[in-house]
Amino acid sequence: MSRELAPLFVALSQTAPIPLEAALACRPGELLALVGPSGSGKTTVLRAIAGLYRPASGRIVSGGDTWFDSEAGIMVAPQARAVGLVFQDYALFPHLSALDNVRLAMRQVAEPERRAAAAALLARVHLDGLEARTPDQLSGGQRQRVALARALARDPKVLLLDEPFSAVDRMTRERLKEELASLRRSLEIPIVLVTHDLEEAQVLADRICVIHGGRTLQTGAPDDVRLRPVNPLVARLMGQTNVFEGSVAQTPGAGRPGAIRWGARRLEVATTGEFRDGEPVAWLVPSDFIAFAEPGEEGGDGTSNMLSGVLTEIKSLGERSALTVRVGEVESLHFNIATRDVRARALQLGAALCVRLIAEGIHLMPPAR
Repeated sequence: MSRELAPLFVALSQTAPIPLEAALACRPGELLALVGPSGSGKTTVLRAIAGLYRPASGRIVSGGDTWFDSEAGIMVAPQARAVGLVFQDYALFPHLSALDNVRLAMRQVAEPERRAAAAALLARVHLDGLEARTPDQLSGGQRQRVALARALARDPKVLLLDEPFSAVDRMTRERLKEELASLRRSLEIPIVLVTHDLEEAQVLADRICVIHGGRTLQTGAPDDVRLRPVNPLVARLMGQTNVFEGSVAQTPGAGRPGAIRWGARRLEVATTGEFRDGEPVAWLVPSDFIAFAEPGEEGGDGTSNMLSGVLTEIKSLGERSALTVRVGEVESLHFNIATRDVRARALQLGAALCVRLIAEGIHLMPPAR
């Protein structure tokens, strides 16, 4: 890229027609994934960055360029923002060839050089030899590659991806994700990806920004947000199902572990964080911190992370299977294991199981309000 490397900063606020209280930053060479349910404001934020939507107030700054500042009355037109935008439905010109779709975006390149430059971009996204084909002569994955090449043709300061893989089949989606992961290593610009696919965000993103109701709830590295959400809402938006209510039974110290109470049970935890004895908490145990166990003795202080239960659901997910184990009258734990282990253990509904909650994975949060 010929442009100077520059971070992207966004702060938007409004109450109507779409509530927004969003703030995010994306560094050059970083991929930031915006995740949240449908209608949470992800695409609105993306459109605001691109200049296709004008919020009531806020600022959007790319390096030294201010693209939007409500107080200063600045609203830079979309075509002047040097933004590359890839839509989920491709938005290609149907009557133009792949080459011409890309070539038309190259306003910064002298006309005699555009054809060769467009062909080079198509080759970069593995479409060499298909330059003359129109969109209806290309597969969904190929059309999405043309859309990506066209976005890069603007020599953008920021690349925006709006659900870029949602319109293709699973096999094509996986291949496109691999290609994007490879391509982005050479893109030294901020990349913002809107996706509803949490697995996609985990695999591709350097950081994840969780948005709900137009509000930024948490931003951090994928595992930080997944394993250490700031509250139960973020936990559930990140696909966590093992979220419960309890209270702190014992803060760690003087060689003793921390502990929480969950109903009549007492569970060991690695840390109680800022929470103190007797304080109500929400707590999370991610599925990858639940393991099969043999019935064992409780700790000397009555603490035990061994739980007995009954297998109530087995759902095959291909190479993995999702299990649900009821461990109380109403409480259930959900976790995944290899499908081959389901067969090896001959697991059946109604079987009695013992599981262990790994203390290091138990995360405490403020209780839901």
